[in-house]
Amino acid sequence: MSPADGHDAILLARSGPVATLTFNRPAALNALDIAMMDALIAHASTLSADLSLRVVVLRGAGRHFMAGGDLRTFAARLAGNREDIRCDFEQIVLRVQTAIELFHRMPHAVIAAVHGAVAGFGLSIACACDLIVAADDAVFASAYRNIGLTPDGGGTWSLPRSVGMRKALEIYLLGERFGADEALRIGLVNRVVAAAGLDAAVSDWARSIAEGPALALRNVKRLLRDSPQRTLAEQLDAEARRFGACAATPDFAEGIEAFLAKRAPRFQGPRGTS
Repeated sequence: MSPADGHDAILLARSGPVATLTFNRPAALNALDIAMMDALIAHASTLSADLSLRVVVLRGAGRHFMAGGDLRTFAARLAGNREDIRCDFEQIVLRVQTAIELFHRMPHAVIAAVHGAVAGFGLSIACACDLIVAADDAVFASAYRNIGLTPDGGGTWSLPRSVGMRKALEIYLLGERFGADEALRIGLVNRVVAAAGLDAAVSDWARSIAEGPALALRNVKRLLRDSPQRTLAEQLDAEARRFGACAATPDFAEGIEAFLAKRAPRFQGPRGTS
């Protein structure tokens, strides 16, 4: 694995086609401040454009994934008149949501490895990922109502698509904490594992995706992510076009050959974007 680089607030490491971003403010429960926000946007932009990648993993250093926004940062920006405060915070949210959209739209699969506190923006960014593996010590909370705010980070878009509208309303309106088992029950996370096995479980999934057919898996993500905005007819057309594109790749020929030979397929490395 390559050395971490980028801003100290977020560490970037590479292991072949897998990149790992680690929120690195453990003393502050990895709460999002301005420096971390800027680093997140920069890393998301760089990783999104890197077609040698297959998987991006998000994790938190220390005992927690992310406990939301840094309230000390918020408090320091409350001087001035209400209109200035409104404009300031609106611009902050618009900036950080650039990263959220990049995670949704990047061709690589994005896996969140969550443990400890998964709250506020931490919940939103986890929901922006394609897969979530949770340690059994993870605790989820929307947190926004406790400080008089509405959600950001696309949470109101992604959460109801994961758990349904009724449950999303409950999570945001009541602000109650819930554990990993409940998160699994309602469909918020894909899998719950012992805390000591979290990294290994995520690594197994990342390796499985990285070894799969590059274009096919990228197209799966894009088809599913784009489906809410399409009619059935539009989605059927998109499926046909993506299917045809995959059929013209060496990976499809290899898959057929491996099936007929009754052996595991050996897919090629990442190539193509759509």
